[in-house]
Amino acid sequence: MAFNPNSIAVLSELLKPPGDDSDSSDDERQSTKKGTAAVTPGSIGLPKQIARSGDKANQVPCNDIWTEAEVSEARHDEDEFDPRPAPEYEMVFKQAVSSEDMYLQMSGKNPSTASCEDLVIKIKLRDTEYSDVNLDVTDTFLDCRTPKYKLGLHLPHPVDSKNGKAQWDKSKQLLTVTVQLVREYDFVNQ
Repeated sequence: MAFNPNSIAVLSELLKPPGDDSDSSDDERQSTKKGTAAVTPGSIGLPKQIARSGDKANQVPCNDIWTEAEVSEARHDEDEFDPRPAPEYEMVFKQAVSSEDMYLQMSGKNPSTASCEDLVIKIKLRDTEYSDVNLDVTDTFLDCRTPKYKLGLHLPHPVDSKNGKAQWDKSKQLLTVTVQLVREYDFVNQ
């Protein structure tokens, strides 16, 4: 990124402690303030994107920090007015271990989550029937809703949502969701 003299002057003005006028003369301060009347930390960097609409005449500057595509995953569980509490849950990483791994340590696996193949999410749904559970799992998000509870959970790693399984334990009123982790460098840990 290239800086021009005006942007360097604006940057130095922003970084100057309040009330510190010893470095510059009155002429320099006036010329900097005239060229940049509304300088804020948001005015540093690339110019803001223009709002996307079909009519060029109605376009206004967009003040959004992120685009809609960058935060679409985060909007799964944003119903602030839903009074249902989140149930108790636990996330456990699961690793397939054989006798070779235990006694001979031939596979190179270690106890860290980098060597785990599956993610198990255990959700305690007290006073809930299996028919009331609505579960939706995507590659990065788990959404579980019942008449009494709602849980929107961003998963710590991408998963294979099409090949997961869910199991209901009626006596414990526990929903166990098991999904396979999909990570970029999984071939290293096999």
